[in-house]
Amino acid sequence: MLGWALTFFIVALIAAVFGFSGIASAAAGIAQVLFVVFLVLFVASLVVALVRGYRPPSP
Repeated sequence: MLGWALTFFIVALIAAVFGFSGIASAAAGIAQVLFVVFLVLFVASLVVALVRGYRPPSP
């Protein structure tokens, strides 16, 4: 999901450079939404892992 957010951010930057402001703002908005969703899911999985006492396997 973070990869998609970065992809839309790059698309927004390229569109802004070429003057496509509508496409740039839409892509930037999508990138922001995807990044927020990524952060929420990351924090949720981190909290669940801490509550359950998950320990990664040791080598």
